[in-house]
Amino acid sequence: MLDIKLIREQPDLVRGRLAARGAGDESRVDELLGLDEQRRKLLAEVEGLKAQRNRVSKEIGALMGRKQFTEADARKQETRDLGDQITELDRQAAAAETARNELLLRLPNLPHPTVAVGASAADNPLVRTWGEKPAFDFTPKSHIDLCEHLKLIDFARGAKLSGSGFLLYTNWGARLERALINFLLDLHTREHGYTEVSPPYVVSRDCMVGVGQFPKFADQAYAVREGEDNTTLGSLYLLPTAEAPVANIHREEILAAKQLPIRYCAYSPCFRAEAGAAGVGTRGMIRVHQFDKVELIKIVEPEQGYAELERLVANAETVLQLLGLHYKVIQLCTGDMGFASAKTYDIEVWAPGQGQYLEVSSCSNCEDYQARRMNLRYKTETGENRFPHILNGSGTALARLFVALVETHQQPDGTVLVPPALRPYLGAERITTA
Repeated sequence: MLDIKLIREQPDLVRGRLAARGAGDESRVDELLGLDEQRRKLLAEVEGLKAQRNRVSKEIGALMGRKQFTEADARKQETRDLGDQITELDRQAAAAETARNELLLRLPNLPHPTVAVGASAADNPLVRTWGEKPAFDFTPKSHIDLCEHLKLIDFARGAKLSGSGFLLYTNWGARLERALINFLLDLHTREHGYTEVSPPYVVSRDCMVGVGQFPKFADQAYAVREGEDNTTLGSLYLLPTAEAPVANIHREEILAAKQLPIRYCAYSPCFRAEAGAAGVGTRGMIRVHQFDKVELIKIVEPEQGYAELERLVANAETVLQLLGLHYKVIQLCTGDMGFASAKTYDIEVWAPGQGQYLEVSSCSNCEDYQARRMNLRYKTETGENRFPHILNGSGTALARLFVALVETHQQPDGTVLVPPALRPYLGAERITTA
């Protein structure tokens, strides 16, 4: 969440950065400051009444010592009245604090000053491209045709099992998916210095709040119920991305500065209900409710946050380079950024069968926004407790990587050539019907 001290001291700055997002959140700043001021005023009144009660209590002792019992009893009633006032003011202060904090949880992060101001994806600046779009001397097939011809995915039976937006990988398709996951994990752990972790696939509500998924995107989550006990519904959720558990590994901890930077890498399936999302339910792999992803998480000192972001993007780009896939890197403008992000780069890979670029990685520095929500701090060498920067990035996401790979490396005879870097994992140079 945002730093309440920053909002108090520089409200115009906060309003301006929120306004750049174009969502109207700057209009909530005055309401937030009003609740904060109300809380602080009530707490000041409470402290004043407690001081008064202490003085009266001392006077009672003196009166009792002089055997002035009638006067002492009157003062005792006064302390009881003061106690009732303190209880009521404490209740009001707690209510104001709860309302303030709930509003803070609904305010997005402030875009970094270097982020381009824009209203939508059309305003995202292009950073760079890599490679060239593949040229074919035949009409390239879509991944749907390739998957059906090579029996990589059974779309109909996937829908029969779980409904639209779910996939059943078969034979070489299942093996290719597994090969890609292992390739990604090995690359990031062996070459890029990440520590592999394997998180639970269900997470608490606190974890979802910590990374900024809740309360903003509660309608896109799959809630879990334990058996027939309806009271448990919503205490746990299927993870939307491994970011939710992995970024929260050190929640409510105080790390030593020497422990930083921390770099985690994790595979997980990802589950997204995406209520109302256009395209869910159509055939293919572009937008589905369940997909695999290898996630990269960094916890670093603030001074290193943006240098680490550039390295994070480079790590994700290496995946596509090794697989021989043409891609572009764009910087998201203020109107297209994620809720928790201060600065984001998207990597979009070219899918020739689709005739379009597909996002396979989003790399963000959330600065201290998530750390505040999960109360994660580190102690500097001088003994100061600070909030670290938390970064996340897809390293990368499937099934779109799967789509780009089979469409890019398809051959005239309908087979798919396997990139050299992937061959040791798949145990084949070519995917065929045989």
